[in-house]
Amino acid sequence: MEYSEILDQLESLSNPKTVDGMARFGITPQKGYGVSIPNLRGIARGTNANHELAGWLWLNGSREARILASMIDDPQIVTEEQMEKWGGEFDYWEICDQVCMNLFQKTPMAWQKATEWSTRKDESHKRAAFVLMSRLAVTEKKAPDEKFEAFLPLIKNEAIDERNMVKKAVNWALRQIGKRNLKLNAEAIQIAEEIYQIDSKSAKWIASNALRELKSGAVQNRLRK
Repeated sequence: MEYSEILDQLESLSNPKTVDGMARFGITPQKGYGVSIPNLRGIARGTNANHELAGWLWLNGSREARILASMIDDPQIVTEEQMEKWGGEFDYWEICDQVCMNLFQKTPMAWQKATEWSTRKDESHKRAAFVLMSRLAVTEKKAPDEKFEAFLPLIKNEAIDERNMVKKAVNWALRQIGKRNLKLNAEAIQIAEEIYQIDSKSAKWIASNALRELKSGAVQNRLRK
């Protein structure tokens, strides 16, 4: 599918009322068509992987074009420069999460950027770091525990960040790592308890929320099975 055809499809599926509704959930693109994620996946399925087309869609700037860019790009030829540029333009949580899930987590640089971005000052890269940690914990089934153990001190260090986009991603990363197996569960619980002792509202929220899930009967029973 060509660039112009994709834009025509987005126009045909446009729903201004949906755009207004998204704002209530913190989805605040400068430009949006109000097209659902399932419909965007349908468009992506009709489009072959195309790195160049993905670049043009990103430059379009609309919510939908950028999410589509992440769906059709080739993760094996995404460059570090591209990751830095796109990552710096995550101005609301949904675009960050979609690009990380659809594309960045599949690149050879995913582990590196999860670590490197965790100490960045800007909100966009920092959220992306912890979203990547969360997604790697879910998708990299064969990764050794040591790779996730290396993330736990980073999670503790950044738990004092009060920004909503960041603290929710830190919490997400901690919970997902702690749900991989019993060993990581115990280590995540220990880190969460250390985080709770920090004199920070954000840290206490992250820790208490994570501990509630990681110690729950549902999680413990599943891991023991």
